Amino acid sequence: MLKALREAVLEANLELNRRGVVIYTWGNVSGIDREAGLVVIKPSGVSYDAMCADDMVVVNLENEVVWGEKKPSSDTRTHTALYRAFPRIGGVVHTHSPHAVGWAQARMEIPCLGTTQADYCSGPIPCTEPLTPEQVERDYEGETGVNILRAFEGRDPMAQPMVLLAGHGPFAWGKTPDDAVHNAVVLEKCAEMATITRMACGGLPPLEDYVLDYHYQRKHGANAWYGQK
Repeated sequence: MLKALREAVLEANLELNRRGVVIYTWGNVSGIDREAGLVVIKPSGVSYDAMCADDMVVVNLENEVVWGEKKPSSDTRTHTALYRAFPRIGGVVHTHSPHAVGWAQARMEIPCLGTTQADYCSGPIPCTEPLTPEQVERDYEGETGVNILRAFEGRDPMAQPMVLLAGHGPFAWGKTPDDAVHNAVVLEKCAEMATITRMACGGLPPLEDYVLDYHYQRKHGANAWYGQK
């Protein structure tokens, strides 16, 4: 079932590991087949150096396993909440990359301080509100998705394809699983640069809005001109 997507999700998970933003089992990647309404996701608690495509798990958008012998990632309910709410995304990533986690643990969004972040994100990287005790008791992973969606009210998830979960860590998404991994790696690097900036000057001087807009539009605008035709 969904062999090509399972292989793509496996490769995306392995790339996440190769890029050094996950260790052990600290993260997961998923991808969706929109026509079938099915999601392929990393199995829970399986090390990156031990996985193969047949270990990937297929679930529907109601979180029911429809193919695979292993349990899906414990974050599955967050992934499916994003797929249901953001119809243009095709891949989702969760990591515990250290600099992004540092900002999440501080309960702080990452303001856009320079052009590197502006190339990928049309503004700050938002941070969610912490979960309430009632949310944790009711459905921790599902309610995590609820808080991400609250943080994105009035935002375009394709223009700001990344978020911090307060006290937890980062999520990122993209058009494909590979694109989502790319954004997760960029998120970690932006968090690292923001940390260095704060250490260097004791503050967080924002990038000028007109520079931010220029850099974002050159890659993602209607008349984007970055790269080769």
